[in-house]
Amino acid sequence: MARMHARRKGKSASTKPFMTENPKWVPLNKAEIEDIIVKLATEGNSSALIGLTLRDQHGVPSVKLATGKTITDIMKEKGVMQKLPEDLSALLKKVTNLDQYLKQNHRDVHNKRNLQLIEAKIRRLERYYKKKGVIPETWKYTLATAELELSR
Repeated sequence: MARMHARRKGKSASTKPFMTENPKWVPLNKAEIEDIIVKLATEGNSSALIGLTLRDQHGVPSVKLATGKTITDIMKEKGVMQKLPEDLSALLKKVTNLDQYLKQNHRDVHNKRNLQLIEAKIRRLERYYKKKGVIPETWKYTLATAELELSR
């Protein structure tokens, strides 16, 4: 399948080794892993960063194999999930930074185009998440909304 904005195809990537059960050398049990996830989520970390921290600092190769649930499932269960989905909030952060840049460099037409592409991605995600019921139907993307969501 071709890339969204570049009209070229990507290269195939390597796949993870097939594992069906948690390795015996993992030092933490299920409850300890869930406690670490809750602690890191309350500090404001995203689920991707929590997974990296568990892998690199605590030696947990796969949270799903160790606990039977994904990181986001554990965060929802414990009530520490963020209000907006992770990909949408990352795009909102990117668009606010790019807007600040374009206020100072108003002749940069390449980044104006990039801003339009990012906003198109946000609108597509907004439509998808409204359909799935993840965000409320009244939520609407504007630049002011993006800055307000990031200030929380």
